[in-house]
Amino acid sequence: MRIGVASDHAGFPLKSVVIETVKNAGHEVIDYGTDSAEKRVDFPDFAEKAARALQEKSIDRAILICGSGVGVCISANKFKGVYAAICHDIYSAHQGVEHDNMNALCLGGRIIGPEPAAEIVKAYLAANFIEDPRFINRVQKIKNFEKQEK
Repeated sequence: MRIGVASDHAGFPLKSVVIETVKNAGHEVIDYGTDSAEKRVDFPDFAEKAARALQEKSIDRAILICGSGVGVCISANKFKGVYAAICHDIYSAHQGVEHDNMNALCLGGRIIGPEPAAEIVKAYLAANFIEDPRFINRVQKIKNFEKQEK
């Protein structure tokens, strides 16, 4: 798979662990920035890059990192077809893909350490959506929300 990885300055220290984990799992990494923990940047700018790549199908999944994971999660979920969730545990990381068709994993660089993050990323990447009628129906209901006028 092609995996887009993006972070702000607060997520940058965890980003190298995420990229290494993705590569070690046999996937291609597309790096959407940032490139420093020193220069403050705005997380929505980097979440947008990965979210648009998901929409364009130039990547298969994304991993977004900011200080808490909340900002990138909120930002990514504003884009149609992007289903982002904060997962700071292994179960949520794979279950989010298997049951909910999550395509963007959000992590808090100030919340979890490198070892838990690597295990979470591995679980996320190894998971596939389960083509069960109950999960398909639930995901379709979510997609229907995107069709509603605001």
